[in-house]
Order: sequence, then C-alpha cells, then structure tokens
Amino acid sequence: MIRIVYFPKIGVPQFNLPFTSLRSALADPEGLVWVDMVESDADEINRVLVNQFHFHPLAVEDCQSDGYQTPKLDDYGDYLFLIIQSVIGEGSFEDEPTRELNIFLGKNYLVSSSLKKITAVEIFRKRLEKDERLYQNGSDFLCHALLDRVVDDFIPHLDQLEEEIDYLEEAVLSNPDPKTLERILRLKRYTMTLRRVIAPQREVINRLCRDDFPMIDPYSRMYFRDIYDHLVRIYDLLDGIRDMTTSALEVYLNATSLRLNEVMKALTIVSTIFLPLSFVAGVYGMNFHYMPELEWRWGYPMVWLIFILIVAGMLTFFRKRRWF
Repeated sequence: MIRIVYFPKIGVPQFNLPFTSLRSALADPEGLVWVDMVESDADEINRVLVNQFHFHPLAVEDCQSDGYQTPKLDDYGDYLFLIIQSVIGEGSFEDEPTRELNIFLGKNYLVSSSLKKITAVEIFRKRLEKDERLYQNGSDFLCHALLDRVVDDFIPHLDQLEEEIDYLEEAVLSNPDPKTLERILRLKRYTMTLRRVIAPQREVINRLCRDDFPMIDPYSRMYFRDIYDHLVRIYDLLDGIRDMTTSALEVYLNATSLRLNEVMKALTIVSTIFLPLSFVAGVYGMNFHYMPELEWRWGYPMVWLIFILIVAGMLTFFRKRRWF
C-alpha cells in the first residue's frame, strides 16, 4: 500500500495524492512530500524506490529484507537512509519486541517503508492531519516528528515491563514455582533484546544531531537532540529493569534453595530418629536362640516403650537446639 501526502507551500495539504501526481509534487522545490509504504510488494517497491526516487540498490535491498536489521544511518549525499526499530507493544513478552521502519530523508521529501503496519506511524499520520506545525518546517522537522512518535512509544511499553517485574518480585517470595522462573527468564531475554535495539538506535539519532548533513537544518538538530535524550533515558530504564530481573532471579534461586534446605532438614531429622529405632529392631531381629527378652511376657510392650522414649528424647533435644 502506497500513501502519499503533499504539503504545498501555499494551499491545502493533499493527504491522498494519487501516485500519478507524485512526480509533479516532487518537482515543487518549496513543497513537501511524504510517501508512506506499508506492506508493499516488490512491484510497489520498485515503482517508488527504484523508478521514482532512484535510491541506492543496497538501501532498497534493506527495505525488502524481512529479518532483523540493526538500526543504522547511511549517507548517500542527496538523501539519508535510516533503519529504525519501532516497538510493537502488543502480545506477550515472547514475541519480537520491534518492527523495522525504513526512512529516506531528502531535501523536500520523506519516504517511510515497513513490511508490516507500525502503530506509531498510524498515530503520527492522524496527528499530521490536525497539527500543521509538523510539516511547515521542512522534511527534516517532519522526520523528527515521526522519529519522536516512534521513540515515545517505548515509554508506556517500559511501564508494562516494570509492572511485570513488580508482579514477579512478589511471586518469587510467595510462590517460587517453575512457571515464575520461566516468566523471569522470558522477561530478561526480552529486556536484553530491547537494549540491543536501543543502543545502536541512540547512535543513529546522535549522528543526526551531531553531523553536518545538508538536508538537516541547524535549527532542527536540537529537536533531534531531544529524541536522543529520550533514548538515553529509555536505555537507562532498560538497565534498571534488567537489574531488577537479575535480582528477581537471584531471589527465586535463593528461595528455591531455602525450600530445598527445609526439605532436607526434615528428611534428615526423620532419618536420625529412625536410626536408633532401626538399631533396636535389628538387635531383636537377629534370631539368636538364647535371648531372654524374647520369652519375657512384657518384652514386646517394653520395646515399644523404648521406641517412644527414644523418639520423645530426640524430639526434645532437637527442639532445644532449635533445629526445627
């Protein structure tokens, strides 16, 4: 699907510009064009990225790749190519946390491409129809607004991660079962994946606000700097969540070890109590012919009395030593 928005210098924005009018819109040096490609097939990609914009084959190939790609920024002179990861924020923590968003930034145009729908882009598109300030300052500011929307979507998702780790911290104390361990490990892997996304993405934004690119106005750099500060904060929050998951894992292991020690203590006490009982029972089970107690009328009750005294004595001893 190809969606084209044209913002003329003077006049009303056209939010559903037909593809046949794209060339004339790009020819307007004072206008601004945003081409958003979602779930596009190879034919649409070739029509727009290759035939219309003549982007570099390597950049086009990256747009068609369905595997994970590390966020990066490539400078092709007349335009910049960015790979950005946008958080999904839906489903369980077992799924892939992000989707890829490819961006081409030129002097008077912005092209975005994604193999699947991205929530941040859809929200940004609706906001664009209501806030004209987003497109009045050129393609670089429009790119900033889109990236700002993508980055801001990470914040509520991190709140969900913090709620999950708070629940797990209580669960490891009340009921440290294997399912709790599985959720802790899943959350830890998920957090580490997000950290590996944010780290290079932070460097991409840092280049936008630091390097001298002809299509980025010095006025817009401080806005990219604001996005960079948000990413630094997000990375720090992920570090905190990672430390919390590590602590929860340690608490789980300690709680499990404590429960195992309690079980071993109980088994040891039981074994210790039965040891003298087994000895007494073994003595009278040797079947020697000359054992006077065997013929004694009160022999059997006496053995049980000895058993009871031994058990009572050992339990009293254990209780005084605070072993249970």
